[in-house]
Amino acid sequence: MTAVQQTSPGSELDALFPSPSSPPDVLSPPRYPGVSPEAAAALTHVLKDNYTKYHIFFNYRRFHNHITHRALALYATGAGGSLIEQFYKQDGANQRPAIKSPEAITEENFIKHLGDENFYAAYKTFFSKVIEERGVSATLEKYIFSRKYNFVEGRDASAQPVMLARFLGGLFHAFIHVGYGAEFGIPGMVVEGLALTSVHEPEFLPSYLFEPSGTTAVEEATTRLASLVLNTKISVAPFQLEQPQKNHTFSILAKIMQDSKFAPKEIKKYFKDFDGLMSEHGDTIWRYAEQWTIDPSQPGEIERKMEECIWTSTILYTIGGWNKDRGLRADFFFMHLVTSSLFLPSLLPYLPQDSQVLLLRGYFASTLGWWITRGFPRLDIQGFLSATSHISSETKVANPFLDIVQSAMTHPDNHILKIQRAFGHFSSLYGARPKGSFGDTELEGAEALDGSLFLRAARLTEEYMSERAWSQEGFPAMD
Repeated sequence: MTAVQQTSPGSELDALFPSPSSPPDVLSPPRYPGVSPEAAAALTHVLKDNYTKYHIFFNYRRFHNHITHRALALYATGAGGSLIEQFYKQDGANQRPAIKSPEAITEENFIKHLGDENFYAAYKTFFSKVIEERGVSATLEKYIFSRKYNFVEGRDASAQPVMLARFLGGLFHAFIHVGYGAEFGIPGMVVEGLALTSVHEPEFLPSYLFEPSGTTAVEEATTRLASLVLNTKISVAPFQLEQPQKNHTFSILAKIMQDSKFAPKEIKKYFKDFDGLMSEHGDTIWRYAEQWTIDPSQPGEIERKMEECIWTSTILYTIGGWNKDRGLRADFFFMHLVTSSLFLPSLLPYLPQDSQVLLLRGYFASTLGWWITRGFPRLDIQGFLSATSHISSETKVANPFLDIVQSAMTHPDNHILKIQRAFGHFSSLYGARPKGSFGDTELEGAEALDGSLFLRAARLTEEYMSERAWSQEGFPAMD
């Protein structure tokens, strides 16, 4: 395939990559002080240049281009324009050039070319036109959450479009990409994320998810459906959301650890094989996700369930990655559970209620799948909390997160800033949660958790990454 620099008229690029807007929701990450015209100009240049010059995969093993992710995380944490440009030069050195697609993508051939990375540019062109015409919310609803673009009557199971599975697939990278677009009000990021979704490989998705729900047009019209810029959205603050917990994500974790289907000897063959696990046990994993109570008729329910996903991702990375003998092993794959969950507060407001529920369940099911396929590490909550109790008391700076994020901004690894920004934001939302907040769940030791978890996670990550790289080892199951 011939390398080519894609050309887009200046006005089109300006529309795709405007200056960032305010965060779309009160629960979205706020911007740190330091934003400047210089930084905004540098960011816009990086986003436009990357869009025209580079492919979404930086090698032929389908590893994802992270240029825009780092640039936006730097901008969000107050970096100057020179630092944004410096890292762009570094990150751009190993990218694949953009290539011209064999033909244009249309509604007629949309499904035919799914999964083919040679059509990434064509899918970008397609989605840029669709979003210009329909807006972000309607585009997501049609191409990610509708039955038409997930299951087509009469098609073989292996040839189904399953766009929701592709959206959450590839270790959440398309979800993250679109999440950045939602958080910063940048349609070009949504375009790229949906094009990436389209060239991801298919993964397991149960067809029953897309059976008619019975939601009326009036009910649907009253749900939160955001415009591209959600400046006027008002959400429910975290401490106004206390309700009976019913079947919490933590309880689902407890249940699945007791399931003989996932005993160590049964899951060994799926170690580091997410696709194999989901092909064989995806239906069971989704059934567990279906047991998770989500009642949208309750005020604040979506915000509560989003919080459960955030705590779950954090404990799997932090406590699942820890044991008393070696401390934290900062797993590369579990890290993505944390960095992706940061975008739930910004992406959920773009969706109607049924799709919010579907996204949350899909996100949770994928999280469970990654937990199992990385070796299904057990969660020694009490041991972890006892061993790390010194972290808060030994803090020597006025605000430890400012110190942690400042250090992460100049770290050569592009994921460090992203996970520390996530932990900092989660601490701001949920750091005041007291012990006992999760006492009604079935997860052993959960009653001892409190909001200090996020600082502990950030400090341990900082210490680990100061000496080594992300771990790829996983946590091999023992018989």
